[in-house]
Amino acid sequence: MTADLTWLTLTAVLVGLMWLPYTLERILRLGLLGATGYNADSGVAGFRQASETPPAWARRAYAAHANVTESFPVFVALVLTAHVAGLAEGTVTTAAAVYFFARLGHAVCYWLAVPLLRTLSFFAGLGAFIAMAIVLLSAA
Repeated sequence: MTADLTWLTLTAVLVGLMWLPYTLERILRLGLLGATGYNADSGVAGFRQASETPPAWARRAYAAHANVTESFPVFVALVLTAHVAGLAEGTVTTAAAVYFFARLGHAVCYWLAVPLLRTLSFFAGLGAFIAMAIVLLSAA
């Protein structure tokens, strides 16, 4: 497997596992049956009463996961487009690695409530997007 696809795979695994912390917290707090229950009023899975609000770190973990799922499709599109176009070496592979570590750092800083580093990590990931886009658009 090429380096660009390796970073894509590692990032997919990261995104795919980021739901674990807040889900495990919910199971530990409410029990398995409580965590998988439904809101009687709406029939939708979720918090059933205010007393079930998770701790701040779990809410931040949920937000970090929601944030990465918004940007991950763009990352996938850029890496795969570069790969198919034969442009995935050098800058694109480096940017894919930067994106992986930036999103890992963003998640950890979000969970631990370290706002400045969280923001810097977010912008590092954005910079990786821009670098990949420049490589692709320059070749167009």
